[in-house]
Amino acid sequence: MSLIPLQLPAGVYRNGTEFESSNRWRDTHLVRWQDGSLRPVGGWVSRKTSAFAAPPRGIVTWADNSADSHISAGTYNKLYSLTESSIVSDITPVGLTSGDQNATKNLSYGGTFYGTGFFGTKRPNTGVYDEATTWSLDSWGEYLLACSSKDGKIYEWQLNTSVLPTALTNAPVSNASMLVTEERFVFALAAGGNPRKVQWCDREDNTDWTPSATNEAGDMELQTTGRIMCGIPVRGRTLILTDNDAHIATYSGPPYVYGFEKVGTACGIASRKALVSIDEGAFWMGHRGFFTFDGSVAKEIKCDVLDYVFEDINYDQITKVSAVNNTQHGEIWWFYPSGSSIENDRYISLDYKEGVWSFGEIDRTACVDRGVFSTPIWADSSGNLYNHETGSVHGTLKPYAESGPISLGNGDGVMKVSQLIPDEKTQGEVNVTFKTRFHPNDTERTYGPYSTGNPTSLRFTGRQIRLRVEGTGTDDWRSGVMRIEARAGGKR
Repeated sequence: MSLIPLQLPAGVYRNGTEFESSNRWRDTHLVRWQDGSLRPVGGWVSRKTSAFAAPPRGIVTWADNSADSHISAGTYNKLYSLTESSIVSDITPVGLTSGDQNATKNLSYGGTFYGTGFFGTKRPNTGVYDEATTWSLDSWGEYLLACSSKDGKIYEWQLNTSVLPTALTNAPVSNASMLVTEERFVFALAAGGNPRKVQWCDREDNTDWTPSATNEAGDMELQTTGRIMCGIPVRGRTLILTDNDAHIATYSGPPYVYGFEKVGTACGIASRKALVSIDEGAFWMGHRGFFTFDGSVAKEIKCDVLDYVFEDINYDQITKVSAVNNTQHGEIWWFYPSGSSIENDRYISLDYKEGVWSFGEIDRTACVDRGVFSTPIWADSSGNLYNHETGSVHGTLKPYAESGPISLGNGDGVMKVSQLIPDEKTQGEVNVTFKTRFHPNDTERTYGPYSTGNPTSLRFTGRQIRLRVEGTGTDDWRSGVMRIEARAGGKR
């Protein structure tokens, strides 16, 4: 008899064929690795049911000068505010241009390349997809600044639900996005409809946008072949991403105020909400990869699940991709629409401290990290708000992890497995299933699920197995290195 440890490294590998993920985890759902053990991610509880009438595409939290906490979120046609006790107010600005809930084909003028087709002839149904409308939201002191990618104006709301947000005086219009820098300037991105222009107000004065000898307002047109998508503060500088490259804005003071430097090419972002910043830099999802800015240059990250994600994603709706930093666990989560889904129904997460990946299925369209509130707050496509990383209940979903093929013995002989010795924090909180084959394309046979005892009796034969570990209920379980007892059973 041989005692074989099923010792798999943390993280998922899902590139290439199934056998390429040998002795690795291949499929996961709502799990993470921490301190050497597999465990479920934190659960969630409802914070506000039907808070919004449509899927939110941008959310922010902040505290006012009285230490009261606020939440604001925007949908394709509305802007909302929520108090700390989740009282919802519709604060949609008067005259807001309604956007697009879904990405749609632009078959009208400008919807494809100049000179294509004949004048007066209806375009074929092969146009370029216009993006789904998103919001850039930020705080200006205790006030809220908001910009819809469709409407293009920058609005300020001064916390009075009886007084709707108003457009910033003198600010450019037809902007694609905006942000507040660490130096207290408002950046209008793709300002005035120019896809390469960054324009900023005077320092501490968001109504003064005309450059003069007595202020620090200014603008710069980036040298890029792309169009500006979004930006975010990163350690004393501001990272600006186009759909093609990456640029850094560095404050230098008068007379030039900001200097701009390209820090990456062929690293464009997939959507306006696919970017997050952390202490070490920034991370974002591109059209065929994941990228990071480390304070010096932008570069692609090695991704162990690249094939799975980008063969699965619905590119028509890729502008809905939304990212969030889960600082409590050192993770970045990206939510994306898969297959033919028009809403975000899956996620991929990166543990950026350990460099390991995982993925699963969950409906989330806009998220904000903990900080102002004690838990992360995430929203789904039905407009519901949830407090995450709290408790161990995951709705109707069950966390699990499933391995790729694990070869028994030297790979030539057949092994007869008779016993499992589990490694759990509390015995019986997970079920274990084994799936066996005699060669990679053979019919797979399933044994289990087994409720684990110490030890657990098994009876199956195979040359290679796959292991599935699944939580039995709502426990915060832990699973370490399991071992099986097996002996050679001849060749097949």
